[in-house]
Amino acid sequence: MSIYGFIVEHRGKNDIHSETYHTMRPEDISKRVSGGVEFYVMVSPRSSRSGVEGIDEWRKRLIIKVKAPPLDGKANKEVEEVIKGITGCRSEITAGHTDRQKTVFVEGDPDEILSKVGESL
Repeated sequence: MSIYGFIVEHRGKNDIHSETYHTMRPEDISKRVSGGVEFYVMVSPRSSRSGVEGIDEWRKRLIIKVKAPPLDGKANKEVEEVIKGITGCRSEITAGHTDRQKTVFVEGDPDEILSKVGESL
């Protein structure tokens, strides 16, 4: 099992086909609040690329990789930009400013936000 879910292999006569099934959904790593959604996030700074990596099922958090180092709020700013890039909505870190585990508020329609995050996984 990986952080993304579990993998099922189908073996046919001449081929092997794999499918990944996510066992968690965006609703499992977030909370609907007045005016938007709060996401529970695990940040991996100093990565080779920025973006959503998947869901950490053990911690129940969205994994976001960022290139920026965790200095002077640079990684936090990049986390907000990554989420804004996915959802198209303003985002703000509300808890965990100096921790890898953060809470990020995304302003907007909760159904639309959760749908866009689900598509990015």
